[in-house]
Amino acid sequence: MKARTAFLVLLTAGVVGTAAWLVFFSPVLGVRSIEIVGNLTVPSERIKQQAGVADLHPLATVDLAGVQSRVLGIRQLASAKVDRVWPGTLKIEVVEREPLAAIAAGGKFAVVDKQGVVIEIKSALPPLLPLLKVDRPAEGDPAMMAALQVIQALPDQVASKVREVRAGTAEGVTLELSDGRTVVWGGPDRPKEKARILASLLKREKAAIYDVSSPDVVTLK
Repeated sequence: MKARTAFLVLLTAGVVGTAAWLVFFSPVLGVRSIEIVGNLTVPSERIKQQAGVADLHPLATVDLAGVQSRVLGIRQLASAKVDRVWPGTLKIEVVEREPLAAIAAGGKFAVVDKQGVVIEIKSALPPLLPLLKVDRPAEGDPAMMAALQVIQALPDQVASKVREVRAGTAEGVTLELSDGRTVVWGGPDRPKEKARILASLLKREKAAIYDVSSPDVVTLK
């Protein structure tokens, strides 16, 4: 009986050891493919290279947090989620940063997202983005963040007409339209009201300056 028990213990230990070896050390359950989801402009191959996971690396021992950190080294990406999909796939789901405006810098143009993060540098102003002018173009600067909030709040029919956004302060955002008209927007407060009023005024009223900084008292000049 003791011999049989000892045999069963050894057999069980052998099975467990083999299973552990297969999962944690063997290429049998290694990474055979990397699936990239959510990317629109960043090539999948670039994300795979940035992930830095070798072929057949045991899937169970992939450092998911490490992969996520490396992938987010690509500035065009706002977030990344990394998961194991058994038996041999590493899935990386990303969200790209959306370009919102461009800032002139040293003869080139820095494209930024809603958080003021520089996504890329362009040699020419992207045709669909407004030029943003602030005194201190940096992430977290109050005037810059206010201006970006305003750009985000603009309805499509207005946003397509904006060629330049200026902000001396967080409460002093001004829009220059492609036809030369000026919109005094003010601060980022009450964006829906301001956007609705402005869209209506641009259709009905001819003026050089539209001041919607106080939606309760709109003025035209």
